[in-house]
Amino acid sequence: MPQNTAIVIPCYNAGNRLESVLNGLTSFEGPVIVVDDGSTDGGTDCLSERTVQALRFPENRGKGHALLAGIREALQHEAVQRIVLMDADGQHDPGEVDALLSASRSTGAALVVGARQIDRRLMPLRSRFGNVLTAWISAHVFRCPLSDTQCGFRVLSRAFAESFLAQSRGGRYETEMEMILFALREGCVLASAPVATVYEPGNRSSHFRKIRDSFRIYRVLLRAWRR
Repeated sequence: MPQNTAIVIPCYNAGNRLESVLNGLTSFEGPVIVVDDGSTDGGTDCLSERTVQALRFPENRGKGHALLAGIREALQHEAVQRIVLMDADGQHDPGEVDALLSASRSTGAALVVGARQIDRRLMPLRSRFGNVLTAWISAHVFRCPLSDTQCGFRVLSRAFAESFLAQSRGGRYETEMEMILFALREGCVLASAPVATVYEPGNRSSHFRKIRDSFRIYRVLLRAWRR
């Protein structure tokens, strides 16, 4: 993996899953930035023993704020031209970072979003329905070419990261949807790459709240439609 790439990992109470994710990135030569979003479970204690950059929020602010802080830190490295975003809870395989970067290079896309390959027997029906509905709205209302708009495993070009950072206020999970809508609004090239998802039923390290966070995402879509 090239040194001109940074990896940003937002983390909130991911337990020992964070350490497993970092173990999968030991061969990565670029900066790895972990943003501790006010964790209280001791899962980020391992960071003191690793050569990663750690940013810490004194209290939980939301994934979107953590992402923006990590992106901002990554841009401090002048050599960084691409930024990989991935989750701390083990649902993204570090071994697939190369595939996402390859898609970014081959397509020249400003934003590459992972297209999850999920075993439907493991994912609850309401989660499947929410993902399909959001992708359908994005495709038919906003002409979004992505089959999966909710995957947090992504690659941003430096130019796109700078532009998005300049206009985003941050939030929770809706920030990832705002990122896609911003790319569409600005006429940026979007691409996807298939990624596996290690889906763990009842994963307590997943802090997505079905009603509250889904409402935030659909509110973002509604505002964009009204524009």
